[in-house]
Amino acid sequence: MPTASGHTTAVRASRAIGTDVYNSDGKKIGKVEDIVLDKTDNSIMFAVVGFGGFLGMGEKFHPLPWATLDYDREQEGYVVPFTREELEAAPASSINELTRDDGAQARREAYSYYKVDPYWT
Repeated sequence: MPTASGHTTAVRASRAIGTDVYNSDGKKIGKVEDIVLDKTDNSIMFAVVGFGGFLGMGEKFHPLPWATLDYDREQEGYVVPFTREELEAAPASSINELTRDDGAQARREAYSYYKVDPYWT
């Protein structure tokens, strides 16, 4: 079944991880570093997008609701509907911190910050 942008709804994690991510202005902001799954709900909790560092130093890891990433074939990457300023002010932490307490806190903060309806309620 295709998404609104004409892509299939099934995506292999191995294809998504490492894919560049662009903001609403078309600027590359980082890449998908990981995807956090909720094993009990059979769902994707969030994508971990890393940006802001240089050669791995000072990089921030942001949990973004998976539904906010839309693949753009021309850019060969995901586009999120957020400005640079919104992304810079967003919740961020280390990957280990994002998955603390089964990732529930990071998921709540991300969905609240980006104003995405939670799928788990």
